[in-house]
Amino acid sequence: MPDIKPQVYKDPRPAEYFARFHERSRTHDPDWVYDVARIVTTPPSLLFYRARAIGAEHVPTSGPVILAPNHFSQWDHFFAGVYVRRKVRFMAKSQLFSNPVIRFIFWHGGAFPVRRGHHDEEAFKTAFAILDRGGCLLMYPEGGRSRSGGLGEPRPGVGRIALESGVPVVPVAIHGSLGVRRWRKLRFPKVTVQYGEPIRFEAVSSPSRQQQLEVAGQIFERVREMYAALEEKGRRGVIKALREGIGARTEQQLPAGQHR
Repeated sequence: MPDIKPQVYKDPRPAEYFARFHERSRTHDPDWVYDVARIVTTPPSLLFYRARAIGAEHVPTSGPVILAPNHFSQWDHFFAGVYVRRKVRFMAKSQLFSNPVIRFIFWHGGAFPVRRGHHDEEAFKTAFAILDRGGCLLMYPEGGRSRSGGLGEPRPGVGRIALESGVPVVPVAIHGSLGVRRWRKLRFPKVTVQYGEPIRFEAVSSPSRQQQLEVAGQIFERVREMYAALEEKGRRGVIKALREGIGARTEQQLPAGQHR
């Protein structure tokens, strides 16, 4: 397992410091910097990590949607978005906004801060504003990168946003990104990104924490299922199983005595 430094959870800077980033994300779409970042990160994703997608057609090409992937690596943002034909917005831990280069990219690229270790209501308001504008929001159900080497436990945040917004949620399994840090040893893992069918929940204006956790659990259970299948069968095995399943359903739908 790669050596991963302990997380720093609390940002001492006041919420007011980040107000301009939230205002920007609520009122502006990503600009040319997003396109440049995508051009720069796509070749290594495809060539070195051999990133491939399964089920990318499940992501709506327009309208509000939440992408909900597991999270092992800082490259997961790029892996999850490389096959999505729209600009993907995401929360980033506020500590990253200390770096002027990253801050510039986030400012123009549509990322917004979340103050981890705090009840950051502003981050939720920004997420809802992006969805209200018809955006594609990436949100990690685990709330951050898993440090255990395995999938973590879902947090209530994605459940709250799914319930209060009522928009579809696409569960996403990213397999292989745990080993991304091994690039220093010229070892590049093969990454597979599988998108599940959208899940939609009936809108609830003020869901309880228990309701949020239940919905987050339902979303992440689908992520677990896809991840486990990729772990067991590999990319080709999952694709084969999906094709066989589609073929079987088609056979059942044909009139008696008629075949493909």
